[in-house]
Amino acid sequence: MNDIKKESEFDGPSKSQLKRESHALQELGKELVKMPEGKLQQFDLPEPLKLAIYEARKLKNREAKRRHLQYIGKLMRVSDTSGIQRTFSEMDQKSLIYKQRLKRLEQWQVKIINQGTSAINAFLETYPKADRQKLRNLQRQINRETELKRPPTAKRKLFDYIKTLHE
Repeated sequence: MNDIKKESEFDGPSKSQLKRESHALQELGKELVKMPEGKLQQFDLPEPLKLAIYEARKLKNREAKRRHLQYIGKLMRVSDTSGIQRTFSEMDQKSLIYKQRLKRLEQWQVKIINQGTSAINAFLETYPKADRQKLRNLQRQINRETELKRPPTAKRKLFDYIKTLHE
């Protein structure tokens, strides 16, 4: 007889696959330990897992922390992690949207600095509540600061002004 198993005799994931999943959960636990308190509160964590995360934050010894992270991984294997992963995904999505928004605002800033009046007019079409005179003054200040090689104070002011208008 053949010692090779037939497909119908498949008895679950391989040992390697289980190990990869275990390491992934342990990494997820590591992220939770590193996470700031405000963000951690957004997660709906089982009480034993929450206590283990707070305990891991207190540990200073590297080896003790490593073993405790393995324990957190074990707790995560027996817990339902779909909610945790969903919250991580939502946070990533919010972070991506925030980065895209900042990038658009930075693009407006660069246009106003480089193109001057034409960019200010285009900006005013998009943001009619903006103060044309303030934008022009900031743009001139930026050019002066650049010529005199001074710190970009006006550049920061322009970005802050654009940001407040956007919000």
